[in-house]
Amino acid sequence: MRNASCTPRQIVAVGLADQGETVVAWNRRTGKALYNAISWQCRRTASMCERLKKSGLEADIRRKTGLVVDPYFSATKLRWIIDNVKKARRLVRDRDALFGTTDSWLVWRMSRGHEFVTDYATASRTMLLNIHRLKWDEDLLEIFKLPGDVLAAPCANSGIIGHVDPNSFLGIDAPISGLIVDQQAALYGHGCFREGDSKNTYGTGCFLLMNTGPHSRTSRHNLLTTVAWVIGSEANYALDGGVYVAGSAIDWLIRGLRLIQKPEESSKLSYSIADNQGVYFVPAFVGLAAPYWDSYARGTILGITDGTTRANIVRATLESIAFQVNEVLHCMEADSKLRVDRLRVDGGPTANTFLMQFQADISNIRVEVPEVSEVTAQGAAFLAGLGVGFWRKPRDLVRLRKAETYRPKMQKRERERLIRRWRMAVSRARNWARESA
Repeated sequence: MRNASCTPRQIVAVGLADQGETVVAWNRRTGKALYNAISWQCRRTASMCERLKKSGLEADIRRKTGLVVDPYFSATKLRWIIDNVKKARRLVRDRDALFGTTDSWLVWRMSRGHEFVTDYATASRTMLLNIHRLKWDEDLLEIFKLPGDVLAAPCANSGIIGHVDPNSFLGIDAPISGLIVDQQAALYGHGCFREGDSKNTYGTGCFLLMNTGPHSRTSRHNLLTTVAWVIGSEANYALDGGVYVAGSAIDWLIRGLRLIQKPEESSKLSYSIADNQGVYFVPAFVGLAAPYWDSYARGTILGITDGTTRANIVRATLESIAFQVNEVLHCMEADSKLRVDRLRVDGGPTANTFLMQFQADISNIRVEVPEVSEVTAQGAAFLAGLGVGFWRKPRDLVRLRKAETYRPKMQKRERERLIRRWRMAVSRARNWARESA
């Protein structure tokens, strides 16, 4: 508001994009949190997930939710809080506990306790929502031993769901009319309204989503099926592929290896050599996500010789990000039977010209970097504005979008050679973990 020279009275609507799988538990009466938020990255419930898999429940969970059983999602985190935080267990018994993802917590605070809601897109990341019926699933609540009354009511992603309390939030008296999980917010912010439209967010990890329209498509390549958004009574679905390590690999070059001092140096160093000279890096610091979902794989650098320099390691790191995105992209095309003709991207690493050009080359696709980099916030704003009639139709929003385009330049034979060797490197990273167990 300060940067825009905007007063509270000029705010016509509030939109919120949230960190979807992160969970909070709080006291219904006092509004105080019962425990630290548990982040989407936290792996503390890995053993719980392994037990669920061994009990044969994964297929049913996936059929209903579109998700694989993994600590990434919210349900096991919520169960962990009940099992390990005495105060939470007591309040659940007394019906005074509320559990939610970050959207539920923030709306509760912003509305001063008047609204206890979540949106369908965020709810689809919990492992508790039946994405076909758009309801909390009784069988899943029973599996995770979660009482339904501690969970927020799911609602549409655009439309008035409540109001900000002016005494608790910046003096604003305006409707909350846009609510969506961060990656789906970016999908909407990019204007990916047609089937096959795809976006990738480069952040700590990478998050690639493809709009599949009103059809929920089951992946044969270990991708996720998720709710993209629900507007009115119409649901849109998406295929979702996550990469655990992207921008955090660049951060590792700075803080861990001290090969560079700032992210911008990585592009210049990568361009200083003609090719990767046979060096490949699989950044499986915490395992591999889609399409492998291998929690035991570990980071591996291959192809090192006495001629290897820091430029080789830095370039291999940037290339590893693009290789991972490319794998997910082609899995999506195979699952959806849709050809992706361009990839819309956002996030800090999109400022890296080497990475963006290599992504275009290795995926043989146009890569579009928007002028507005905060696409997630833009998506929440679009939904909020549509929810109060500030904009009338989604196509009005696309006209607001300007982007820089990277086009593929690499020859087919070179692309295929690089991808083949990357897959060999991934195989080594996965086998090392198994052989070391």
